[in-house]
Amino acid sequence: MDKLKIISATVRPGRKGPMIAEWITGIARQSGSFDVELIDLGELKLPLMDESNHPAMKKYEHDHTKKWSAKIEEADAFIFVTGEYDFGYPSPLRNALEFLYQEWNYKAAGIVSYGGISAGTRAANALKADLSTFKVVPLYEMVNIPFFTEHITENDTFEPNETSVKAAGALLKELVRWTKGLKTIKADKG
Repeated sequence: MDKLKIISATVRPGRKGPMIAEWITGIARQSGSFDVELIDLGELKLPLMDESNHPAMKKYEHDHTKKWSAKIEEADAFIFVTGEYDFGYPSPLRNALEFLYQEWNYKAAGIVSYGGISAGTRAANALKADLSTFKVVPLYEMVNIPFFTEHITENDTFEPNETSVKAAGALLKELVRWTKGLKTIKADKG
C-alpha cells in the first residue's frame, strides 16, 4: 500500500494545526487508500539547517537528518497542513523541506490550509510554488478552511463543515491518481 505522510507545519505554543492534521489524518485512514502517518514538526523539532553538504548530495552528517531523510524517502505522497503566518507558510516547514532534496522528488502533495478570511490560501500558494522546486507535484485540489477557530470545539477538536469534508474527499481521490502516475516517472531514472 502506498505511504502517505501528513505533515503538520506549525510549531508555536498554542497552535491549532495539530487538530486539523488529526482530522485530515482520520479522513485519509478511513479512505483505505494509503498507509497513513502523521508527522508533527512541533514534535520533530528539527534544528535550523545544520548540514555542511548541499542536500542534493544526500551526504548527511547528523542523525536527525538521516532519520528525517528515511521518513521522507519512504513516502509516496504528502499532505501538508499549514496555517498562514505573515501571508506565507511557517518557516519550520520551509526548513524541513530544505533539509532534503532527492527524497521529495516525483511525489504528489495535497495541501490543507487554514486561517481567517483568506483560509490560508496565500500560504498554500506560496507552498505550492516552493514544492515544485523540490520536484513535488502540488495538486490543484486543496482544502482551504476560513475562520477555522469557529470549527474548534470546547474539547479542542476540529469539526469541519460539509465543504471541508467534500474538499478533503476530492483531494484524496486525486492524490491516489497522481501517486500512481508519479511512481512510473520516479522509476524512470532515464
